[in-house]
Amino acid sequence: MSFFRGQDPDPGNAVQSEAIAQVIVPRSVDLGDFTVHRALPSGQSRMVGPFIFFDHFGPAHFRSGSGIDVRPHPHIGLATLTYLFDGEIIHRDSLGTTIAIRPGEINWMTAGRGIVHSERTGPERRASGDDLHGLQCWVALPAATEETAPAFAHHGVGEFPVVRDGDTTVRVVVGSLYGAHSPVATASETVFADAMLRAGGALPLDAGHEERAIYVIDGEIDIGGDRFGRDRLLVFRPGDAVTLRAVTDTHLMILGGAAMDGPRHIWWNFVSSRKERIEEAKAEWAAGHFGKVPGDEIEFIPLPEK
Repeated sequence: MSFFRGQDPDPGNAVQSEAIAQVIVPRSVDLGDFTVHRALPSGQSRMVGPFIFFDHFGPAHFRSGSGIDVRPHPHIGLATLTYLFDGEIIHRDSLGTTIAIRPGEINWMTAGRGIVHSERTGPERRASGDDLHGLQCWVALPAATEETAPAFAHHGVGEFPVVRDGDTTVRVVVGSLYGAHSPVATASETVFADAMLRAGGALPLDAGHEERAIYVIDGEIDIGGDRFGRDRLLVFRPGDAVTLRAVTDTHLMILGGAAMDGPRHIWWNFVSSRKERIEEAKAEWAAGHFGKVPGDEIEFIPLPEK
């Protein structure tokens, strides 16, 4: 019996194509040593479940002596999710956390009422040169917990359940899928999974999650006779059953969850259900009222002028 069981229509059925609500082509920004593809927010879709920000960076190779240097900067009203496919990033924050994140691990940082963090290439990898490829997402917090105390959690590769069925493998990083449950604690129903499909492999998407999308990291998939390649975010209609089939070996992410409890405002690194709260955060950062990052106290990103 297939573990990924379901009564999904066969590929080629028009129902499957109609299940796709939006096809989002990310905006690409060249940062010199690497490129960032931003799929959310977009003009077509502001959010998918609680996901309000979805960045795909790399793959990139840094020469000896170079790396990433994201100086200390603030967040409110969200949780950041960092997930790597290659390379390493040193995370530091105003709670005193210092930790390296490596491929297959997850950093889950809850900003709540306010946190400051930096992300840099460590000295050893900077000296030798390094590759970098991964995702960073922002997950909006429910209005009732927007001002919660800041927190940080790191989870290693071995903590995530892996579901296998024939030519398809899914690592459930956040939330519940296919009967498997991640240990990552979230403030609302959230799904985030890493899927690998061999050419010809199939994957039905659970219609039980209110909002769902996939992002194709590499390869090509077929849905109802339509084909989609890398760097595409496909957002699906709620409740519609759909099965993906891999045309080539494919790597993709599944994301979504419960719809957020109302719209969110986003400005720079701040997210809130209230515009006035963002104005407060802007004033607090400009006045230096956020905490410092131990071990990275000298530099910081100033408040943008616009």
